[in-house]
Amino acid sequence: MTNRERAYNLLHYKEVDRLPAVHFGYWNELLDEWAQQGHISQDLAKSWGDGNEADRELDAIIGWDFNWYRVRGGNNSLFPMFEPKVLEVLPDGFKRVQNNLGLIERVRDGAGSIPAEDDYLLKDRAAFEELYKPKMQYSEERIPRQYFEKYFEAEKRGEPMGLFLGSVLGDIRSMLSVVGMSYMICDDYDLFAEIIDTYADMQYRVAEEILKMGVKFDFAHYWEDICFKNGPLISPVMFEELCAKHYKKRNDLCKKYGIDIISLDCDGVTERLLPIWFENGVNTMFPIEIGTWGDQFEPARKKYGKEMRGVGAMDKTALRKDKAAVDAEIERIRRLVGLGGYIPCPDHRLMPGTKWDLVRYYADEIKKIRP
Repeated sequence: MTNRERAYNLLHYKEVDRLPAVHFGYWNELLDEWAQQGHISQDLAKSWGDGNEADRELDAIIGWDFNWYRVRGGNNSLFPMFEPKVLEVLPDGFKRVQNNLGLIERVRDGAGSIPAEDDYLLKDRAAFEELYKPKMQYSEERIPRQYFEKYFEAEKRGEPMGLFLGSVLGDIRSMLSVVGMSYMICDDYDLFAEIIDTYADMQYRVAEEILKMGVKFDFAHYWEDICFKNGPLISPVMFEELCAKHYKKRNDLCKKYGIDIISLDCDGVTERLLPIWFENGVNTMFPIEIGTWGDQFEPARKKYGKEMRGVGAMDKTALRKDKAAVDAEIERIRRLVGLGGYIPCPDHRLMPGTKWDLVRYYADEIKKIRP
């Protein structure tokens, strides 16, 4: 079987010859570590990116079958984006930097953590009308037609092919900041709704134009980081009112073109938003952060049934420990595989301290499992 066939069959409760060894990429700091340890070249470490040739080269060296995040779409974001610029260098060594979404962050050279939100441009209707709305319009330039003509070649590799659908709220949260989004919901709810609608309408058109080209995708995928350790960053009632219709519209479009697996990436505790996503066409959660939040997949499966699929739920912290920890994790995975509709994958990007030999061992062992 090809990996494309394995992924399709697993998520449709059909038989496969074996599990595929699937991953979700790496922290850049880990690749630097592996290069310093002599496992890979510095050039490979620096050139890696989801779905590029360096990604495939690294797969071959380690033993992975594929990266689930080899998804492609048009330009679903602001277009053109803001020009990043340093606004201020602070006495403590941090810099105030305006990023390409207009968010102002405090960053330090060489730091690998998530930057601190410091300020933002999208504060009111004037900023939306003048700075953001023009960047949220559809244009033909958003569609890389020549790229997608070549994308047909990916079918020859036998890899799952994913369409990136963008983000209904996650990108907007990134533009507004968590604080800014919270204020706007209270201060100008109508403006907040208009921003979501404007952005979503553009993303729908981008997806539609790509699908019209005839590329045959196996799944579609959203990125939505809108939850944290205690749950959603927005009231589920508001989320349903503002966002559900856009998921349904986009997912109905996908189904029209034969895509029946819709996956979604949202960090944090997602339990209160799952019903909204599932009722509007999302049916696959990726990743599933068991190492951080505990097992969210098995309880959700019991609650929502077989229409809830999953990719993830492998505790990647085992790959920083020892062979016994990895073996224990593989045994736990066997139980989840028995539920069906599930593909094991490290629960997020592999972080610094992950051991090269354990990753290769895991990739080899997971392929020995016959569901």
